[in-house]
Amino acid sequence: MEDDEAFGALSARLDPAMAIVTTMAGGERAGCLIGFHAQCSIDPVRYVVWLSKANHTHRIAMRASAFAVHFLDRDQRSLAELFGTTSGDDLDKFEHCGWDLVPPGVPVLRDCPNRIIGQRSAMLDEGGDHVCLVLGSIRAETLEPFTPMRLADVADLDPGHGAEDRPDPPTERAGRAAEETR
Repeated sequence: MEDDEAFGALSARLDPAMAIVTTMAGGERAGCLIGFHAQCSIDPVRYVVWLSKANHTHRIAMRASAFAVHFLDRDQRSLAELFGTTSGDDLDKFEHCGWDLVPPGVPVLRDCPNRIIGQRSAMLDEGGDHVCLVLGSIRAETLEPFTPMRLADVADLDPGHGAEDRPDPPTERAGRAAEETR
C-alpha cells in the first residue's frame, strides 16, 4: 500500500464521531457536518475543529467569532444528511430544521442538546484542504446520554462539495441574493 492509502485505511478504522459545526457572520448562518474535531487543551479548556475550505461554512467562519459544535446521536441521520450533503451556497439549511440564536450570537440546533459553544481563539491554515479553528471560552451543554454517530454511519453520504472545490465569491448564495435584488 502507498502511504496515502495506508493512512486512509488507518484513519477509516478509527471511525471518528461526527458533529455539526454552526456559526454566523454578517447575518448569514452556516453549518456543516465534520469528522475532524477534538479536545486540544485541558487548562484552559480548548476544542479544535477543522473545516473544509470548499464549504460555505468555511467562508462564513473566516468572519465569525462564535461557534457551536453539536454532537450527533447515531439516530440523527437526517441532520447529518442535511448538513453533510447539501451546500450552504445553494440552500439555507437552517430553514429545514429547528434552531435558536444564543449568546454570543451563534445558531444552535434544537435537536442536538449535546454541544459546546465557544469563541475562536486561534486559526491555522497550513496549506491543506482544511482550516483549523481552536475554540476557547467553552460552554458545554449536555442534556442526555447519547450514542455518537460515527463516520461508518454516514460513509455512504456524498458531500455537498468535494475537497478540491474552492467556490467564489466568498458566499455564493449571498452573491446571488444581492444580484436578484438589483
